[in-house]
Amino acid sequence: MNKLRSSMAKPSIKKVLGALFLAFVSSCSTEVPEGVSVVDGFDAKRYTGTWYEIARLDHRFERGLEKISATYTLRDDGDIDVLNQGWTPESGEWKKAEGLASFVGASDKGSLKVSFFGPFYGGYHIIALDKQNYSYSMVTGPDKSYFWILSRIKTLPKATLDGLLAQAKQQGFATDQLIFVKQE
Repeated sequence: MNKLRSSMAKPSIKKVLGALFLAFVSSCSTEVPEGVSVVDGFDAKRYTGTWYEIARLDHRFERGLEKISATYTLRDDGDIDVLNQGWTPESGEWKKAEGLASFVGASDKGSLKVSFFGPFYGGYHIIALDKQNYSYSMVTGPDKSYFWILSRIKTLPKATLDGLLAQAKQQGFATDQLIFVKQE
């Protein structure tokens, strides 16, 4: 009888969790936040490869992680495979998330949607980019609570970082709340 009750309870718990998940992801958006614009002249081939996270605003899915990187791989269909990973010092393990990015509109605009959960997407908007060398980028999500500074190397020159921080602050990002990621 206990097995029967247990198996009967699982579907209702799954339904509740499923409904909560759907409510959460339905609130996700691929819109560009007000007051910022995405880069144009974007080249997905040049953007592929590994990027190191220099700074970010806090989110539970990255909380406590160090050595965070994102690796982008261009697919034949024009979409981009995404592999995010970070080191968890407490457990001594890597945390990984695989996703898929697709362009929102023209492929020469730095506006994509990324999914780590099937058909549910969130915005990934490149709002600053070293167009000459593709050595750094600044990214936001669907609103200004999502923000990252990325680099091809594990540190950025102080002048470059200071310039990006000033630009981010001017656009309304909470630069005083940034977390600077330990990469070593």
